Amino acid sequence: MFPFEFHNPTQVIFGRGTTPRIGKATAPFGRRVLLLSGQGSARRSGLLDKVTDSLKAAGVEWVDLGGVRPNPTLVFAREAIGRFRREGLDAVVAVGGGSVLDTAKAVAAGARYAGDVWDFFTGEAEVGDAAPVTTVLTLAATGSEMNSGGVLTNEATQEKLHLSGPALFPRVSILDPENTFTVPRDQTVFGVVDAVIHLLEGYFNGSDPDLPLQDRLVEGLVQTLLEAADAALRDPKHYAARARLMWGATLALNGLTQAGTGNTGFPMHMLEHPLSALYDLPHGAGLAIVGPAWMRHASRQAPEKYAQFAGRVFGLHSGSVSERAEAGIRAFETWCQERGAPTRLPAAGIAVEDIPRIVPHIRRVAEVWGMARYTAPVIADILKLAA
Repeated sequence: MFPFEFHNPTQVIFGRGTTPRIGKATAPFGRRVLLLSGQGSARRSGLLDKVTDSLKAAGVEWVDLGGVRPNPTLVFAREAIGRFRREGLDAVVAVGGGSVLDTAKAVAAGARYAGDVWDFFTGEAEVGDAAPVTTVLTLAATGSEMNSGGVLTNEATQEKLHLSGPALFPRVSILDPENTFTVPRDQTVFGVVDAVIHLLEGYFNGSDPDLPLQDRLVEGLVQTLLEAADAALRDPKHYAARARLMWGATLALNGLTQAGTGNTGFPMHMLEHPLSALYDLPHGAGLAIVGPAWMRHASRQAPEKYAQFAGRVFGLHSGSVSERAEAGIRAFETWCQERGAPTRLPAAGIAVEDIPRIVPHIRRVAEVWGMARYTAPVIADILKLAA
């Protein structure tokens, strides 16, 4: 294992019936907050009322701002930052999934910065100070509830980029699995795909080839997520399954599974972000397309880890190393496809003829992320594997 530093300051309050604790959890960070939510599901389900009742009981005033889109936008974040400043607010309470939480982080960073918040995404500025963020999670997917990163789409440039910084860890996150009972089937699947790919980014891209502890941690989490997903799809109110999905997705990207792996990079996310920016595709759906394609591309040169994945996660032990590698990739791809996720570009309404248009957008992300080996021909080759 490579040397590493692990520090995660987010307090997690997990379990059934924990939502009413958001008020007391938020009060130490400010008495006037921006209450950020999505497109209305939290309000329709009654969750937002539980949150505001809790805030009121704790003496916390709020400014209600809903409307965050599934692929959150820079325009909305800028408007929210302006609202935060005009109202003289202290903190952000995010009620929703990863899109709401990522927007909250952008608002928190932008509220304490004299320039444009997009500077943090392009690398022109680093996040220093940020307003406190607390969260009530409604979707098991991105892990944003316990990490310091987030993504936004710049609609004007059709770029989807990432910001991060230690100040952006949520101070407190409420993880009540009951808040995910109403998540639609497709979003449940897409969320699991996102969490699994988070795990596999470090698993397949780690610089250290000898990581038995981290490997088995990742493999166990992947198995648990896939099994729990099937249970939740059969019974959306299966508490134990929803709990495993919620905590599994959090563990997938809170820094724990990547510790000791060295420099990893996130090439599957690099490939996907432009797809969801250009086509307004759900992030998990995009990952179901580019994930297997990237794995096939990467396994050409080094199939051993993919064969290990096939054996340990799917019990596939027959054939040569290359054959086992392909079998494992195909097993994951089939899992996605059978549960309704697209696994090819045309299945998501993206024409194969669009690949030359897509490549420069991915190349831009590769440049910002410092992933120079992903040249235009390499990117095109991977996308053709998803055709």
